[in-house]
Parts: sequence; structure tokens; C-alpha cells
Amino acid sequence: MPPVSFDLYPAIDLRGGRCVRLLQGDYNREVRYDANPVEVAHEFAEAGARWIHMVDLDAARSGTAERSNQSVIQSVVAAVGDAGVRVQCGGGVRSRDSAEALFDAGVSRAVVGTAAIENPDLVSELTSAGCCVAVGLDVRGTEVATRGWEHQSGVRLDDALARLAGSGAEAVIVTQIARDGMGGGSDLTGLRDVLDSLQRPPAMSVIASGGVGCLADIADLRDLRSPHGHTLAGAIVGKALHDGVISPGAAVVVARGSAVIDEPNLPAD
Repeated sequence: MPPVSFDLYPAIDLRGGRCVRLLQGDYNREVRYDANPVEVAHEFAEAGARWIHMVDLDAARSGTAERSNQSVIQSVVAAVGDAGVRVQCGGGVRSRDSAEALFDAGVSRAVVGTAAIENPDLVSELTSAGCCVAVGLDVRGTEVATRGWEHQSGVRLDDALARLAGSGAEAVIVTQIARDGMGGGSDLTGLRDVLDSLQRPPAMSVIASGGVGCLADIADLRDLRSPHGHTLAGAIVGKALHDGVISPGAAVVVARGSAVIDEPNLPAD
């Protein structure tokens, strides 16, 4: 049976206040969408998503929050909050002030990426203050990339996970950059290794990101288990939803284990 806690995290990536997707994290390979981010969030909420994942791509690159993106984030939180949908958000969260700005906007969980590698004490500082934090580890192969995926940190993924074990972070989001936005499936072997490396019982839940291109890919992540029986807590899906390859409603149904996947790719509805 799939884990009951597995959630779909539909993604909204922002650049200059607009919905975009980057192919393999490359700012020069941007796909822009005309849809209003708040309307997109409404669609995700109406489909039954319990979380929405947002990223301020401008802040991820520069370390400074983009005002237009911050306004959109606040509007999304206000728009879906009445439906009980929570928002987790990252991008440029490199200080307590930047994290608190997200919480002031109503975000339920801040995603700390670059700072978790360059200033790991920040994660513990935030969690000790009662903040809900996820750590975003974006990897090329086995090495963590930082600063909008443009800098190789020299830190291996397994070492980063070991350092974070006692940080108090609720979750770790693992993105295989080479697969992000490509729709060719997730790095199941790498994710299984991540699950197997966690403490028993795990101190953090694991959310997968990158590579989902069809409903079967979601089912594969939903059903993934490490040799010790650890499972993923969810999957972030972006481009396949925005491109209409799969519908939010179908993705939510599969994530919750209510549909059987008999083919590599099923109709969206």
C-alpha cells in the first residue's frame, strides 16, 4: 500500500512576478507561461492539492527578494488559505529576516537551500525559534549546487544529509538538476539511496523534485521504498502540469494512491 502521507506539491516558479520553468536549472532556458500565478494556485487548490510549492527564482540567484515575486507569493497564500492549502516557499532564504518575511506573508514552511550549505547554523536557528523549515538540496550527480543552481558547492549529498540530521528541519527536498523540467522520470535509484541513508526512524521526510513527466512517474515515486522501508513524503511537479501533459486532478488522485497505473502514460483526465 502507498504511504498515506504522500502528497503532490504542484510547483509555481516565479521570475519577475510571472510563472516560469527553467530547463535543468538554466536561467537561459526559461519557459514562460501566460497564466496568472494566483489563478494557477486556485486550480491546484480546486484539484485537491494540500500543498503548493513556490520558488522565487530571482531571489535564488541574487539572494535578494524580488518585490513583485513577494507580492505574488502573498496573494497566492491569501487565495488558497481558505481552502486549507498550505504553501511552502524557497528562493534566497539566506537569513532569518528573509525567512521571517515569508512567514509574515503567510507561508507555512520556508525552504532553505544555499544557506543550508553555506551557513548550516541558520536551519537550526530557525527551527529553534519554532519555524517550519524544509531544506532544498539540488544536486548534479552527487554534488550539491547552490545560488540558483549556478555554483557547485563541493559538498556531497550524503555529507549534507548527515550534517542536517539534527537540525530540526521537517523535510528535505532533493532535486536532480539534470532531470528537472525534462519529463524523463525521476532519479529513483538516487532517491532510494537518500531514503536509505536517513536515521531510523527518519529525522526528516523526503520530497522528490525533478523529472516527472507522466502519471506513472508520480506512481513510481509514491511507491518507492528503501531497503529499510522508508518512503517519500511527496513529489514536486511543475512543468508537466503547466504544459497540460497531466492535469492537477489526475496527479492528485495518483499521488493519493486512488488510481492504478497500467500504462507508461495515461490520459490527464
